[in-house]
Amino acid sequence: MGPVELTAFLTHLATERGVSASTQNQAKSALLFLYREVLGLELPWLDEVVAAKPGKRLPVVLTQTEVRRLLDATSGTMGLAISLLYGTGMRLLEGLRLRVKDVEFTRREVIVRAGKGNKDRVTVLPENLILPLQRHLDKVRALHERDLAAGFGAVYLPDALAVKYPNAARAWGWQYAFPSVQRSVDPRSGTERRHHLHEASVQRAVREAAKLAEIHKPVTPHVLRHSFATHLLQAGYDIRTVQELLGHKDVATTMIYTHVLNRGGRGVVSPLDN
Repeated sequence: MGPVELTAFLTHLATERGVSASTQNQAKSALLFLYREVLGLELPWLDEVVAAKPGKRLPVVLTQTEVRRLLDATSGTMGLAISLLYGTGMRLLEGLRLRVKDVEFTRREVIVRAGKGNKDRVTVLPENLILPLQRHLDKVRALHERDLAAGFGAVYLPDALAVKYPNAARAWGWQYAFPSVQRSVDPRSGTERRHHLHEASVQRAVREAAKLAEIHKPVTPHVLRHSFATHLLQAGYDIRTVQELLGHKDVATTMIYTHVLNRGGRGVVSPLDN
């Protein structure tokens, strides 16, 4: 197929199939990969095809009452993990990959390592989670000591740290704050060890909690991050502080949450109310 056919296909996706802008751009990228990497053909003209621009969408945000109902519908380790996601604004995998050494109880902060863009940042540790998290980590430490006694207890270390520090993998500080309930074999190294909780388990727990709380919005763990930012702005914190806590590179990304600062349709009073 040549320029005419491929351009017609991309146009067909948008006009007749009605796919989203991201789906059309994904199809374009797939065609570029096919021709350049598989067929060994350059398609310079395909680069000139205008990429579809995705529409601007506001994030789903829970009210503080809805968040309280959602958290009340959770319990145990999963409930603690979900509360921590909302209380810190971490992304799902950032929370699940949290190591024991990165929880600072004295300074009431959580250090997020290698977040999006491979950047570290510091976020707040909620006062209400200090005691529950300490009790949880006591149980995790007992589990870790049982693993050590059984000849296991090593954890995955990033960036070849296991080679540089051979004993670090079994050190308490490097263990996951939310380890899996069972050990598994790492397919890359063949080592049996305890990974962190699976993200699908937390996503399922959030959906079930939202159903129990009778929240009819689409609720995911990332919605808790949106709610964290929105509620901070509503409480009067400046947008730069919220930007740093979320780890956004550009404040323009954080600006999407400022829609909540205008009461009801940009502060306009509907004529129906008069």
